[in-house]
Amino acid sequence: MTLADDLLAVYDDRLRGEAEVASAGWSAPHGPLWLARYGRHGLVTYRTLDGLTGDALDALVADVAARWAADPEVTEWEWKTRGHDAPADLADRLRAAGLRPEELETIMIGEAAALAVPVDLPEGVEVRRADVGPERETWVGRAAALQRRVFGQGPSDAEVLARFDRNEGRAGMWVAAVGEEVVSAGRLEVVPGTGCAGLWGGCTHPDWRGRGVYRALVAARAAWCLTQDVTYLHSDCSPMSRPILERAGLVAVTTSTPWVGPGGAAPAVPAAGD
Repeated sequence: MTLADDLLAVYDDRLRGEAEVASAGWSAPHGPLWLARYGRHGLVTYRTLDGLTGDALDALVADVAARWAADPEVTEWEWKTRGHDAPADLADRLRAAGLRPEELETIMIGEAAALAVPVDLPEGVEVRRADVGPERETWVGRAAALQRRVFGQGPSDAEVLARFDRNEGRAGMWVAAVGEEVVSAGRLEVVPGTGCAGLWGGCTHPDWRGRGVYRALVAARAAWCLTQDVTYLHSDCSPMSRPILERAGLVAVTTSTPWVGPGGAAPAVPAAGD
């Protein structure tokens, strides 16, 4: 067994199925699946498909697609696949059902202790926790605005704050700022009862990339985890963030592809300035 094999076992045993939807606004089991809603976005995930293949699997996919298509709260939903899962033809069946693949992500995991190291920051940059204190709405709003700018979409400020409130201290936002300008941001969500936490929503302003600011946010979140009995950190990485997290100490264990379909709600119209 390699280190990657050991860490993949941690991921499969602790971080799949019900554990993945712990921070959702709504979630429910559906056969071998878990369905969840995050704001106006739906998610389908699972620990295993229990050997479903052929017509039985096609029927499950069609049933789930019909449920989301009838949900007036959801504009879009995703079926989250993993590269090491069976059956091998699942992607073909999702495509045949009308879903479309988004960008391939790399699932990475590693020990928090290895990531909690000092990082030199450029002059004038300060790392701070954004979701606590009297100015939490202001700082979370600045971070969420940066995420929407970088990704082209994202939850509203209110949705981000509601997620933190639901998690009752198990989730937070860290930012790197120059004065009042947020130049990098990332969330952390502890998965209850697993000894693990996820790194989510990491982004950096284009003018500040390659200068260590996002690496500093990883280190700050890892250091906080060590005060919370969290052993492992994991992340679903884009091609841009994977090299940063590899240098930080996370190990690639598998891949993930979101297969996306429409919900029953009309797409949200971005607010001015989003």
